[in-house]
Parts: sequence; structure tokens; C-alpha cells
Amino acid sequence: MTTYMAKPNEVEKKWYVVDAEDKTLGRLASKIATVLRGKHKPEYTPHVDTGDFVIVINSDKVRLTGNKWDQKNHYKHSQYPGGLKTITYRDLKKKNPNEIIRHAVKGMVPSNKLGKKMMKKLKIYNRPDHPHQAQKPQELEF
Repeated sequence: MTTYMAKPNEVEKKWYVVDAEDKTLGRLASKIATVLRGKHKPEYTPHVDTGDFVIVINSDKVRLTGNKWDQKNHYKHSQYPGGLKTITYRDLKKKNPNEIIRHAVKGMVPSNKLGKKMMKKLKIYNRPDHPHQAQKPQELEF
């Protein structure tokens, strides 16, 4: 008996919409990463992008527990000496609330070409509406 390996052209991609309002960031990000990778499907294959598209709405209403809004920092580096930029999550929420979820999910997908391809299937909006109604996304509940 041989192990089934999915082919990229055989995989059916679905669209899901997730409401981030009052959801904890880490738990939300891990569920999104699971759907992006395709681990929720029986035909999951590690070296093939079997995941689905995910639309996240209300990203500015995501929750962090404890004092993480003030104590947790978001780091970016320009790859030049002294190029480290640090910003607290409270300030990042005011500047770009979508980056909070994108950064959390990016740490949970592979760090290679396949991971970049998976991250392109993540659409994040900080309002309750989105421009992907034509794809007929299904509600994804956790």
C-alpha cells in the first residue's frame, strides 16, 4: 500500500472568513495557520500547498491577555548595523492592526517558499466588510 500524495492541481481551495473580535491572538493565529497549511484536510501533504484562503475581519478588536499590550514588542530589522526598530503592540494597534495578526500567523507557517505562498492566501481587514464576497466564503468558527 502506498501513501497518498496530493498533487497541486488536484487540491480544491475554499475560502473561509474569521471574525477576530474578542478572540485571543495566539489561539486565533494557530487556527488560521492550520487552515492555511491544509492540516484540517485528510489529503494534507507537507510539501504541497493544500491549504485554503482565510479572510480575517475586525483585526483591530483582537485580544491580548495580561499586560501584553504594553510589554510585548514587535521587532523589525533593516539588516543594517543599528537597524533594529521596536514598537509596542499598543502603538502597533494604532498604526497597523493588521500587522499584529500577520506577524503571529507568519511565525506558525514554514519559513520557506511554501510558507510565503501560504501567507499570500491570508487576507486581513480591520473592518467588518471585505471585498471577497464573490468567492462566497464560509464562516469558520473555533
